Amino acid sequence: MTNEEKELHFNEDHFKLLLSRLQRDVEKIAEGGGSAKAEAQRAQGKMTARDRITYLLDKGQESFEIGTFTGFEMYEEYGGCPAGGVISVIGKVSGRWCMILANDATVKAGAWFPITAKKNLRAQEIAMENRLPLIYLVDSAGVFLPMQDEIFPDKEHFGRMFRNNARLSSMGIPQIAAIMGACVAGGAYLPIMSDEALIVEKTGSIFLAGPYLVKAAIGEDTDNETLGGARTHCNISGVTDYKCANDQDALDKIRALVEKFGKTEDAGFDRVEPGAPACTEDEILQRFPARNAKPYAVQDIIECLVDKDSLLEYKEHYGKTILCAYARINGWAVGIVANDRKVHRSGKGEMQLGGVIYSDSADKAARFIMNCNQKKIPLVFIQDVTGFMVGTRSEHGGIIKDGAKLVNAVANSTVPKFTIITGNSYGAGNYAMCGKAYDPRLILGWPTAKIAVMGGQQAAKVLTQIQVSALKAKGKEPDKEEEEALFEKINQRYERQTTAHYAAARLWLDEIIDPRRTRAWISMGIEIANQSPIQAFSVGVIQT
Repeated sequence: MTNEEKELHFNEDHFKLLLSRLQRDVEKIAEGGGSAKAEAQRAQGKMTARDRITYLLDKGQESFEIGTFTGFEMYEEYGGCPAGGVISVIGKVSGRWCMILANDATVKAGAWFPITAKKNLRAQEIAMENRLPLIYLVDSAGVFLPMQDEIFPDKEHFGRMFRNNARLSSMGIPQIAAIMGACVAGGAYLPIMSDEALIVEKTGSIFLAGPYLVKAAIGEDTDNETLGGARTHCNISGVTDYKCANDQDALDKIRALVEKFGKTEDAGFDRVEPGAPACTEDEILQRFPARNAKPYAVQDIIECLVDKDSLLEYKEHYGKTILCAYARINGWAVGIVANDRKVHRSGKGEMQLGGVIYSDSADKAARFIMNCNQKKIPLVFIQDVTGFMVGTRSEHGGIIKDGAKLVNAVANSTVPKFTIITGNSYGAGNYAMCGKAYDPRLILGWPTAKIAVMGGQQAAKVLTQIQVSALKAKGKEPDKEEEEALFEKINQRYERQTTAHYAAARLWLDEIIDPRRTRAWISMGIEIANQSPIQAFSVGVIQT
């Protein structure tokens, strides 16, 4: 076996180990609040959140969970919040792509943590951008009161969801809500601000104030069913539209409603008969280096993502640290903007570090993005970037101006953008390559993704120097061992904060994905984006 073959196998083994760990974490998250709580829910005649979604989705069709790692290793003082206490899935219902949101009542009775609100808002945002019908499977005790100050009053808090209910309806995007358990207080607005509402007999209830609060407020004795059960709201108040015998009946009715939706105008993205990529499924794991600092050619990765023989590189010999190319992914026309990690020589004969954005590569990428907008071609950004080049030569060459051109083009781009973070995503490189702040339709990370303002070693050195200087100012001179211990402590904390898990827990990533599924995610993303016509492209002020 050659050294090159050994390296390929080492890369694959390393990646499969990461994916095995990822799968174990996914399985643990899928348990929600635990098997005992799931069985208690079933004993009430209710299905679990994941069972409800599985039953609702078209059989044999691919589905995509968004935000699996939401809340990962957060709120541990309260027992944790697996998946943020709500499951969100993009999948087909009666042949139609839909966004499904289901409260997990095994997690604190489906109560809303701050991250729960953020996840719901992200799901609604995806639905708005792609004109996806929204299906809410409601089973929630409402706001998690110990953290009410972090979920209730601000712009991106709980109330924003009801504002989005109204906006979605005004845009003609259908919303269907099934009340399958508790639906209390402010949370009662979500299903009733949806276009149609179903309620399950005996287990579903909806009211602004529960029996205990009613008793405390006005002295009236009542119970859940009389106050806000299925009979009350279907026979007396008229608040809900359909009475359902059980969870299965409610889900069957939702499928029947979705089946009758009319078709919408599409955006007109081009698609031909899909072709297979040039490499096998596992080769993508071999081609991405396990050693983060090792240079590699991003074209080797791209060949595993695009349909064979569809790649047409733009300005191949200019601005080489960013590769720009037209291609097809599962038949869809795409424009690819990817950081190349090889060491290059510029047109002027200067050495250029891989993964760094130089003036010429920023200029090329900005022009390419504008071309894709003109031609109505969706953009795919593949990030493995350490930032923009610094130093006297770069500043004299106008790196700030050229970087601003790229950021301007990304910010004003109107075609759908999809971001895949494969390795580093540091500093302003994250922004220029369409990080979360620049509204990608989906932002996905491989298990190898690292997101931070700078690399861990550099940040730890800077922070260590600052703390050592502070100690010296107080007359305390740390010895070499103390300084090394301080560096290691800071480095470990910083490294943990740069991981894909940490990012996905806070929804900086929509999902951590297996690299072998990248094609499927991008193809689905473009297919749902094609349901929503796009606006004309116009850039802001760009200095030349």
